[in-house]
Amino acid sequence: MPITEILAQNAKRFPIDTALVEINPEFEPSSRITWREYALMQPQAGEPFRRELSWLDFDKKANRFANLLLTRGCKKGDKVAILLMNSLEWLPIYFGILKAGAIAVPLNYRYTAEEILYCLNKADCTMLAFGPEFIGRMEEIYDRIPQIAHMFYVGEECPSFADSYDRMIRYCSSHAPDISISDDDDAAIYFSSGTTGFPKAILHTHQSLMHSAKTEQNHHKQTHEDVFLCIPPLYHTGAKMHWFGSFLVGGKAVLLKGTKPEWIIKAVSDEQCTIVWHLVPCAQDILDAIDRGDINLGNYKLDQWRLMHIGAQPVPPSLIKRWMSVFPNHKYDTNYGLSESIGPGCVHLGMDNIDKVGAIGKAGYGWQTKIVDENSNPVKQGEVGELCVKGPGVMKCYYKDEKSTNESLKDGWLYTGDMAMEDEDGFIYLVDRKRTS
Repeated sequence: MPITEILAQNAKRFPIDTALVEINPEFEPSSRITWREYALMQPQAGEPFRRELSWLDFDKKANRFANLLLTRGCKKGDKVAILLMNSLEWLPIYFGILKAGAIAVPLNYRYTAEEILYCLNKADCTMLAFGPEFIGRMEEIYDRIPQIAHMFYVGEECPSFADSYDRMIRYCSSHAPDISISDDDDAAIYFSSGTTGFPKAILHTHQSLMHSAKTEQNHHKQTHEDVFLCIPPLYHTGAKMHWFGSFLVGGKAVLLKGTKPEWIIKAVSDEQCTIVWHLVPCAQDILDAIDRGDINLGNYKLDQWRLMHIGAQPVPPSLIKRWMSVFPNHKYDTNYGLSESIGPGCVHLGMDNIDKVGAIGKAGYGWQTKIVDENSNPVKQGEVGELCVKGPGVMKCYYKDEKSTNESLKDGWLYTGDMAMEDEDGFIYLVDRKRTS
């Protein structure tokens, strides 16, 4: 089932339930009210502090953008780039691209103008949606991307070289376009971190996206009542694919635009978040703020918070021991993944394996793992080799890079480039990155 069908199902099952909340704490009202109470008030002009979107409106906005793309000549398989900060518009635009049968290409908001140019060319993008933070960078390159037939500006005061997203979607149908999409159809291109040169374009199918949702929901048991706090950027597979577990069951997600410890704790309390995915520095900052007395946990409603999990980097066991001493009732999990394996979850620790903190865990739901030597032969337990993973979420290929694809994909196995070892209980530990000559 293509992942676009989940959005349509949520719109039918939970039409008036909140799907997405965007919070920008920099515009917090001065009065001491909760953020949920603020949502019932009329916001002040110029202070977009808290916005929300129901599942029905989410689906309608995605349909409108899909129809806008189609009216502008977008064809099945065309690539449409997204260059936005986290916002209430991000995910409807992403799903609108998918509903049009096109391929979504999220771009890192840290990219320079030249890196944006490189990625647009590398992925053969023909359209682009971008936000106000990127006007300057787009001004540097817009006359060098003639293949970009349409640029949609998401914000106020649209620049002269783009079309206004807000104005144009008003005139588009909110009904789903009649586009046939299968599990095997290409869905998204994500770019690698570029640690070994320019980023590689990683192509995934709808099957990959759907499997990431199933994996996440299997690992963390999300229900419709769970509320997911999303802090990291949506262009990255980590944040979005963790949210996919909540998406699968129609759970609410809160997009927090900021990483200050006080903002995070207040968001958990006011929005009654139950699941928070952190990065290591973020978790450390929260604990430090509590230790300094900057945060008094007694001032917040946190009993509903059930899961804190971390990914994207090695996790010091001392950090988790410290966290559990402050939040003893939390479940904890860590996830290992790559953009090539559609983000987190191909290996995960598991919520009941706190005694194995330091390991990345075992093969995730629907995944296989093996550790091999330089000749691709499995190593003995306890020996170090290269970690390989296999499953429905492995990338289709590196787009327009046959050499790198053949080096990383062998008989369906993704060679991760990470050196690892497996202990006597079958838990995998990362050791180093593979050295190449």
